Amino acid sequence: MDGQGTTATSGRRVLTIPNVISIVRLAGVPLFLWLILVPEADGWALLVLALSGISDYLDGYLARKLNQTSKLGEILDPVADRLYILSTVIGLAWRDIIPWWLALLLPARDLFLWGLVPFLRTRGYSALPVHFLGKAATANLLYAFPLLLLGDGSGLVAMLAKVFGWAFAIWGTALYWWAGFLYAWQVRKLLADHDRRAPSLDGS
Repeated sequence: MDGQGTTATSGRRVLTIPNVISIVRLAGVPLFLWLILVPEADGWALLVLALSGISDYLDGYLARKLNQTSKLGEILDPVADRLYILSTVIGLAWRDIIPWWLALLLPARDLFLWGLVPFLRTRGYSALPVHFLGKAATANLLYAFPLLLLGDGSGLVAMLAKVFGWAFAIWGTALYWWAGFLYAWQVRKLLADHDRRAPSLDGS
């Protein structure tokens, strides 16, 4: 089989090592919420977040290294990231570690982007490719939340964690929305370019 055929086949694969890692990451979302809200076991919650961050890097690395990229993996990875962000901001806001306006600001960006999907589908697209700015924003937020959770205490370590956590949170939130506006601009350009090409497609 040639390289193109191999790529097409791997893209349709479901049971791959990276996909299994992503599914385990998704299973950690309700576990994290339970740990942070019910027993308030912050140490274990931090461990779940840390493992989530490590596995986020690991599944992408293995997908490239083992040539196990897939359409399912392209969906699972960002979904897991967004669910961790959503569950974390809800848990931290419920514990009064972060204000509710911040907890609402982050999912509001995702709702904004989901509102663009119907426009993409009119042009035959289901989603836009993830770009570096969006990944940088997510990375900043995934650094921020464990630090903010660690900062919910007393002493020098907690104070430093809180300072650095808020620095990552503010920068990550700004990048998150900036990436959202860039996605919206991509959609606008896509729609405009398609309209300009439309007359030539029907021969008029």
